[in-house]
Amino acid sequence: MKYDIMLANAMVLTPAGDILEGQNIAIKGNRSEKVTPDTLQPGSAEKQIDCRGKLVMPGMIDGHTHTSQQLLRGKLADEYPMIWTRFLVPFESTLTEEDVYYSALLYCIQAIRAGITGFAESGGRHMNMTANAVIQTGMRAAIARSMMDSGNSITKSMLEASDEAIEHNDELYDRFNGAGDGRVQVYYGMRQVMTCTPGFIEKIAQHAEERGTGIHAHLCEHRNEVSFCLEKYQMRPAAFLDTCGLLGPRLVTAHNVALSEHDITTLVDRKVKMIHCPYANLINHGFPKTPRILEAGGYVGLGSDGAAYNSVDLFEEMRTLRAALISASGLPVFDPEVMPVRTMLKMATQGGAAALGMEDSLGRIEEGCIADLITIDIMKPHIFPTNNYTTAIVDTVTAQDVCDSIIDGKLVMEDRMLKTVDEQAVMEECSRRMAEINRRL
Repeated sequence: MKYDIMLANAMVLTPAGDILEGQNIAIKGNRSEKVTPDTLQPGSAEKQIDCRGKLVMPGMIDGHTHTSQQLLRGKLADEYPMIWTRFLVPFESTLTEEDVYYSALLYCIQAIRAGITGFAESGGRHMNMTANAVIQTGMRAAIARSMMDSGNSITKSMLEASDEAIEHNDELYDRFNGAGDGRVQVYYGMRQVMTCTPGFIEKIAQHAEERGTGIHAHLCEHRNEVSFCLEKYQMRPAAFLDTCGLLGPRLVTAHNVALSEHDITTLVDRKVKMIHCPYANLINHGFPKTPRILEAGGYVGLGSDGAAYNSVDLFEEMRTLRAALISASGLPVFDPEVMPVRTMLKMATQGGAAALGMEDSLGRIEEGCIADLITIDIMKPHIFPTNNYTTAIVDTVTAQDVCDSIIDGKLVMEDRMLKTVDEQAVMEECSRRMAEINRRL
């Protein structure tokens, strides 16, 4: 058999978090056909990458992001909550289709360079342009429209009638679901319980169920959301969404900070996919109960929440969450392993794969699984030598150490050179558009 790509002489991160040396990964189509220490014949692949001095791991998946917020970078520094009403809504409401397209291109460039091969977009305006950016750059994504039918004078610029909003999401699904050789999925987006009426939420659940696709929502991000639900519905947010038929394996919830013990039990029982955004949440809303969720058997992934707060870098998000939870939950009870390194890696890869509904075929390096892989240059003084490469990935590797990226079996970055997009041209255009947006605001 003639393979498409061969990663030869590699150190490989296994699904269990072990490191295997001297491995060869043969890719055919979009799958890893062989993962073996056996020497494969020279010339058995169209493209061969010598991975001596490199570690190969699954591409990471950003489980919750806002690609249209790239041009808001730096605006939220040292600001008080509520950021969403004071900054994000006015910003998003002024974006044009071209703004969203270039913002999404900029996100994809940064994500690929940081070892992210797929993401779950929680929504915004003009998501058709985000889909186009995903197709162009070769990334993988689950994209939703952020839908709201209720709010106040601040959020009215983003509101739609429920039937109109659903119709637009239906159109996005019909046009883009399965695009990019299957790399694009279209989900339904429910912004949050404070901006969606019960009847609207029920419609979202119904349309997603009919199409067999996912739903992306913000959940228990902050205490105001919990207070709102208790006052209006006499229920906490998770219980309220359950009465609307939204909780289930198709639902991806972002943040999950202000969860009660009963919330956790309910979400785990319903097999909801939960995403933490460590840096953004720690700045504004506090510590998630990650160890408790994992102990209960929940699905947990990591998200960047876009670039408004920070960079798009899941290596940094892993370190942030691990350090925070060890400090808050581990040290007081003498449990420094409250968030083990292997757990963090599973969250960044397999947890994110679950958010894309692909936990059986993505987020791991195994024969037959989808070939979304990255290589890391370990011959750097901050990495090499080390007694434990698994630990090094979380504790010392940075986004700048990612060398190559393969998505859906195709090489999209080689030796840190992107092959699908002119990044300098995108950066220049984004700089121009940021200035224009600031003038409009």
